Amino acid sequence: MFNLEFTCTGMKNGDKFPIEHTGRGKNISPEFIIKNLSNHAETLIITLEDISHPIKNFTHWIIWDMPAKNKIPQAIPAEKYTEFGIQGIAYGFHRYAGAKPPKHTTHKYKFTIYALDCLLDLKACSTKRKVLKKAKNHIIQKGEFLGYFE
Repeated sequence: MFNLEFTCTGMKNGDKFPIEHTGRGKNISPEFIIKNLSNHAETLIITLEDISHPIKNFTHWIIWDMPAKNKIPQAIPAEKYTEFGIQGIAYGFHRYAGAKPPKHTTHKYKFTIYALDCLLDLKACSTKRKVLKKAKNHIIQKGEFLGYFE
């Protein structure tokens, strides 16, 4: 598996989340620019996890079967099935749920993008665990991006 390099528009790896991408702002997903996407990639998975949450790697967002492209637009609609992919349940909803730690605390968050050699063709009720289990033998690239919010 090769490393996948990507950026989130408006922030650097390790930086504070811009307010518009948090639960205290517009709560919209950021734009991603992928720098070295393999020609063999067919689809992408994106996850956002709160790595400071008492529930280990609490899922804030999972979307899969995204067409493999070098640019993922911001503000993916809050729907199960979109032109950009299938959104599973995160935070109780089928949508991006940005950073929103308890008041007066700082939490760290991790975006992970996986490039796959196939479609997963799972229903939107699938959990992150189920999606990643089915993807396991099809991941050809993986990259991570960290941020925090208070």
